[in-house]
Amino acid sequence: MPTDALDQALLARLRENARAPVAELARALGLSRTTVQSRIARLEQSGVVAGYTVKVSDERARGELHAYVMVTVRPKATGIVAAAARKLPAVRRLESVSGPFDLLALVAAPSTMELDAVIDAIGELEGVERTTSSIVLSTKFDR
Repeated sequence: MPTDALDQALLARLRENARAPVAELARALGLSRTTVQSRIARLEQSGVVAGYTVKVSDERARGELHAYVMVTVRPKATGIVAAAARKLPAVRRLESVSGPFDLLALVAAPSTMELDAVIDAIGELEGVERTTSSIVLSTKFDR
């Protein structure tokens, strides 16, 4: 479904705060509440907005260590690896990527010991050939 500039502005506001009241969104965008409600409904019905999620506070996130784990997978084993990785709660996101790696996992853990254990667990998943990890030192911005 094509989106216009108003849809894009609405989506940007929803990314910042998906729980913002419709009246607040309408004021910020210079639209009526009815227009904002109908645009949100249309975006949801068309699948542009697939759902809403919880964003953990920066204070809580500061207590966690994050790492990106680049994963090389045996041929035709991506589905098996993805299904197994989904069962690891510390794996927050798993993406298929181009380049020398097949998958990119964002991992979060409360300590280096637990982060190490999760990275090891990913490396031991059936179908994984090897992993390379990069620990996040700081986040410059997050949309």
